[in-house]
Amino acid sequence: MVLTGSLVNAAGIVAGALLGLLLRKIPETMKQTVMAGIGLFVMVLGLDMALESKQLFIVIISLVLGAVIGEAIDIEQMLHRVGRLLERKFSRDQSGNFAQGFVSATLIFVIGAMAIVGSLDSGLRQDHDILYTKSMIDGFTSMVLSSTLGIGVLFSAVPVFLYEGGIAVFANVIHQYIPKSLLDDLISEITAVGGILIFAIGLNMLSIKAIRVANLLPSLAVVAVIITVMKLV
Repeated sequence: MVLTGSLVNAAGIVAGALLGLLLRKIPETMKQTVMAGIGLFVMVLGLDMALESKQLFIVIISLVLGAVIGEAIDIEQMLHRVGRLLERKFSRDQSGNFAQGFVSATLIFVIGAMAIVGSLDSGLRQDHDILYTKSMIDGFTSMVLSSTLGIGVLFSAVPVFLYEGGIAVFANVIHQYIPKSLLDDLISEITAVGGILIFAIGLNMLSIKAIRVANLLPSLAVVAVIITVMKLV
């Protein structure tokens, strides 16, 4: 089912938030070790996806052009700016911690390459591995957040499901109108580029290298355009 990955991700957030409400104090060493383990798995998953490419030259070109576009418009900074605006808006709200927990968690879970790439993978290939992995990360993160910010974190599962589910359904509908040969090439190369972005997220999680992954997101659109043009010309 197209929405399976999105449902599992939302369920992971709910389960983690409920655990966090029960476990108010989580040892810092446990947080670090669990996140390190997940980070290692994310890197392996990204590498496995990246190796699906049949045209590595197109992948590197897409990454370079995507990085240029992303840095030119500074997507990473734009996302952070939106996050700060929303948090300032809700911090003045009388809802207090509920609103803060809801907004903070939603921004953390929605903003990022993993949500986009995972949703595309669910819609195009019916492959939910990325969103399954994301559900583990989000589940642990929501547990930590809800232990300090309260039950508002739990309700962030709703916008996360709508966001990821919407992308997955859109991708699934669109791919039905694309010729099979073009679709196969699009899937393999978009998967490869997405895998590299996922690998970069793993590097960030392990604090090996700070990479502005959001500024690489245009690479996904660039590789789709290049493959489409090559097929139609």
